[in-house]
Amino acid sequence: MAEVFERYVEETERLLREVSVIIKKRGRDILDGFDITPPQFNALLVLRDWPDMTMGELCQRMYLACSTATDLIDRMERNGLINREKDAADRRVIRLKMRERGFQIIEEVMIARKRYVQSILDKVEVLEKEKLVDSLTWLHALMTEEIRPAARGKEGRG
Repeated sequence: MAEVFERYVEETERLLREVSVIIKKRGRDILDGFDITPPQFNALLVLRDWPDMTMGELCQRMYLACSTATDLIDRMERNGLINREKDAADRRVIRLKMRERGFQIIEEVMIARKRYVQSILDKVEVLEKEKLVDSLTWLHALMTEEIRPAARGKEGRG
C-alpha cells in the first residue's frame, strides 16, 4: 500500500513540475511579443490586484530584495507602465500606481494566454474539462490552506 501511495506522490509531483515548466515557457514566449519581461509582468499583476502599494509591500508580495525591486520599478517607470506618487496622507511614503499602458499590457497578455489554454482545452471533452477544473480548484485550496497558517505566523511576528 505504501508503495502505491509513493508512486502517486512521485507521479503527481513530476506532472505538476512538468506542467509548470511548460506553462512558464509558453508564458515567456507570449511575453516576447509585448516588450515586457516576466518579472515586470508579474509586478503588473501584483499592482493590479493590490493597487497603490509601497515598494516594501511589493518586495514582500514578490519575494524580492529591495534593490532588485527598485531596478525593476525603475525600468517599468521608464517604459511608461507605472508611476511613483507621494502618498496624500504621508508625503514620505511613495505609492506605485499602474498607468493605462500597464493595464493594457495585462489585458493583451491575458488574451494571448487564454488563447493558448483554449487551444489545449479544445482537445478535451466537456466532462473532462469540468473534472480538471474541479481537481485543480481542490488542489489549489489544499495548497493555499497549507500556506495560510505559515503566512499568519509571519504576520504575527514583530
